[in-house]
Amino acid sequence: MKSKYLTLSLIASYALLSTATFADEVTLDPIVVGADFREKKLSETTNSVAVIGEEILYDKSSQAFEEVIGRVPNVNFTSGASRAHYIQIRGIGERSQFSTPINPSVGIIIDGIDFSQSALGVTMFDVKQIEVLKGPQGTTFGNNGLAGVINIESNAPTKELEGHVEATVGNYNTKAFGLAVGGSLIEDTLEGRMSIYKNSSDGYMKNSYLNRKDTQNIDELTAKFALRWYAADNHTVDFNFVHVNVDNGYDAFTFDNSRNSQADEPGTDAQKTNAFALKSTYQVNPGMHLVSSLSHSQSDLEYSYDEDWSNVNQFDPSLFPYSSFDQYLRDRTQTDIDVRLISDMDGRIFNGSTDWTIGAYYEDYQEDLTRNYTYLANPFTSDYKTITKAVYGQLDSAINDKLTLITGLRIEAWDLEYRDSEAVAINTDEVLLGGKIGLNYQASPNYLYYGYLSKGYKPGGVNADNTLSPAAKTYKTENLWNLEAGINSSHFNNQLKSRFNIFYGKRKDQQVKSSVVTPRQDGSTSFVDYLANAAEGTYYGLESQLDWYPNQDLHIFTSLGLLRATFDEYIDPNPTAIDVNGRTPAQSPAYQYNVGFDYIFAEGWIFKTNIEGKGSYYFSNRHNEKADAYTLVNSSLEYTNGSWSVVAWVRNLADTEYQTRGFGTFGNNPGNGYATELYTQLGTPRTVGVTLSYDF
Repeated sequence: MKSKYLTLSLIASYALLSTATFADEVTLDPIVVGADFREKKLSETTNSVAVIGEEILYDKSSQAFEEVIGRVPNVNFTSGASRAHYIQIRGIGERSQFSTPINPSVGIIIDGIDFSQSALGVTMFDVKQIEVLKGPQGTTFGNNGLAGVINIESNAPTKELEGHVEATVGNYNTKAFGLAVGGSLIEDTLEGRMSIYKNSSDGYMKNSYLNRKDTQNIDELTAKFALRWYAADNHTVDFNFVHVNVDNGYDAFTFDNSRNSQADEPGTDAQKTNAFALKSTYQVNPGMHLVSSLSHSQSDLEYSYDEDWSNVNQFDPSLFPYSSFDQYLRDRTQTDIDVRLISDMDGRIFNGSTDWTIGAYYEDYQEDLTRNYTYLANPFTSDYKTITKAVYGQLDSAINDKLTLITGLRIEAWDLEYRDSEAVAINTDEVLLGGKIGLNYQASPNYLYYGYLSKGYKPGGVNADNTLSPAAKTYKTENLWNLEAGINSSHFNNQLKSRFNIFYGKRKDQQVKSSVVTPRQDGSTSFVDYLANAAEGTYYGLESQLDWYPNQDLHIFTSLGLLRATFDEYIDPNPTAIDVNGRTPAQSPAYQYNVGFDYIFAEGWIFKTNIEGKGSYYFSNRHNEKADAYTLVNSSLEYTNGSWSVVAWVRNLADTEYQTRGFGTFGNNPGNGYATELYTQLGTPRTVGVTLSYDF
């Protein structure tokens, strides 16, 4: 049945995209994508990329990052905390982290700073656009780009003085305030911009035992500072600084899967980050320019929770209740250096037919963990360090005035050191290869066809728990080969713009998370989670985005993602694991869609609404429990008068219940004899609010 839907969608999309245009010479779009080596218009980008622009982000400052990008075709997220920390693209990505260090499958970059390991600190205020690159990004981003990369660009410094002030109030005691100001500090020499944003909410849980409504609260502070220095006519220096202070509560799970908690020790989901990026762009000569980047970040994180989800007075002692608290304290530091030489028009080689890029990269990453746990006699500590060194290059060769061949290669040396308090010491090193080869064909200004083969990789690593066998303590690098084909087009005098692509991927030595579940004498359950190269996998599907402007007052948009992923071969080191051969991996919904419109119905008034939906998917590869399919409706009404604007918004209008995390095949409830059952965390309920803003 799924194959039938996929075939019908391909036929329908092709028929739509084949419609003749009314004009031959039009500009497809003004959107510029900056995540590749060269900035390109969206219509000229031969990546599978989705762009969320400022016009979409305008009334979403108080909305969680993962919910904003979760509307992009084939992008999903996993919660299990106050907010989702983990993103999946086309079913590939992490779902949680406990004692074991992880290497991210999805890269997250904010203004040149790597936030791949710290997505809790990503907020939406003063953001210009979000670029979601899907599929392996091995040439450009290396080990961070197995499944794709999310590139977030804040508003840059400007020559003219400008600013934005906004305030939001909403249900669940939601309050937010933001201020952004930019302009020239030294005329024609130095420009700056600063922003600060504070967002708070009681959250969506009620703790009846503590008589509190804020044990799953949101408390986020983000401050950004940017400078652009025109050091010379041929030299520009950009500096970005980010300070993040998130102090959220964590009290999400209950025995009846409701929003009514009985926990006596609610946890914390917190992150404090200070980070900066320094970028130099130097025009060496008319034929080339040098881009040098340095970034550094330091983050302190706490992830803690009441493991028993109950309180000391809730159960009779004859039911063997237990009480347990688990806390993970992490200190992460990361330094990245990237130097690349990029050709310009006069620097093309091979008789002026080929643009080129060559670069070198260095990364130093360190993560120190302290785990405080009821069932440990002493805190567990570990030190995890990786050093990455890479060289890379890309050629864009014009075969003729319409056809271009793209070839890219990255060679990366990966070194890992791991030490922990259980006397485990592991060192590994390996050489990793990624790249891309493809063709794009500019048939006319309105039609761009492309196809390419790319390879990405995610390095191997270490499992922390000493109870695992020596063979299970380490796992190997995963490799992904991805074949992509697509078309960017414009129709009817640029009234209809479309992006459409199909893809097919093979995963080799697929890293799969599993766990060993062991009951304790007191009725509690011991979990040992680990990563293993348990599988070979295949995925395929399609993604389409349409924007239609039938007149100057109406904008209709649709996006669709279809995904079919399977385990071709699955061998779990845990002999008690279920057999999932031929099954769909976790976090791989068969479909996602987003349909809506924006309508200007009177001077200064605009109404926006969208419907987003997602198919059912498995929570884990360890059991067969699934999230329910769901549909959400969101709307807003905006009025603008000069520099003032007010937006009344409602999200999840129908107050639909949906799940963002699920645990199965274990029992945690003394009241039913610790019977095995499904426990879920619910997504955001209906939220309403008003945002008032002033631009100057």
